[in-house]
Amino acid sequence: MIKLLAAPKTKRFTRRQYYAMADAGVFADGRVELIDGEIVQMPSFKNPHVIATDKGREVLASAFGSGFWVRMQAPLHLKDHSEPEPDLAVVKGDRREFKDHPRSALLIVEVSDSTLLYDQVVKSSLYAREHIQDYWVVNMMDRHLEVYRNPVPDRSRRFGYRYSQIVTLQPGQSVAPLALPKSPIKVADLLP
Repeated sequence: MIKLLAAPKTKRFTRRQYYAMADAGVFADGRVELIDGEIVQMPSFKNPHVIATDKGREVLASAFGSGFWVRMQAPLHLKDHSEPEPDLAVVKGDRREFKDHPRSALLIVEVSDSTLLYDQVVKSSLYAREHIQDYWVVNMMDRHLEVYRNPVPDRSRRFGYRYSQIVTLQPGQSVAPLALPKSPIKVADLLP
C-alpha cells in the first residue's frame, strides 16, 4: 500500500498572473479562460459555432442598437480570479467609454456544443454569483435556447449561486432580453 504524505494542491492564479503568462506566450497553443483562478483550456471552434455566434452578434446588435456594445468572445473582469470570455455579452455604453474590460453585462450568451454541460453548470453558477440577470445558452446539441434568470444563493453549487428560473425555448418561439422587454428575439435567429 502506498501512503501519501501530502495531498497534491491546485495552484490558483490571479488575473495579473494570467495576463503575465499570456504575454509570455504560455497560451499560444490554444484558447483558455481564467475561471476561479484555474486556467481552463477551451475547445477550438467548429464552423456551426462560429455561424451561431456571428448570427447572435448581428441579432443582438440590431435589437439593442446604439448605446450598447455587443462583445464577441471577449473577456469580462469578474472578481480577481475569473475572466471568462463568453461568446456574446451585451454591455451598456459605447466601446470607446471602456478603458478596460467590463465587469458585468446585461446579457450573456454562450453558444454550446462540446462545452454544453460546462456552460449549464459551471458558467451558470459563476454568472449567477456575479448577479448577471439574463444568461442564455444556445444549445446546439438539442437545437433550442435555454434562458437562465433570477440568480439565488445555493451552497451546493460551485460558486454558491444558481439561477432559479430556467426556461427552454424551441426554434419557433421568441424571447425578449430583460433589458429590452419589448424587443423579442426569435430563437431560430440564434441557431445556425
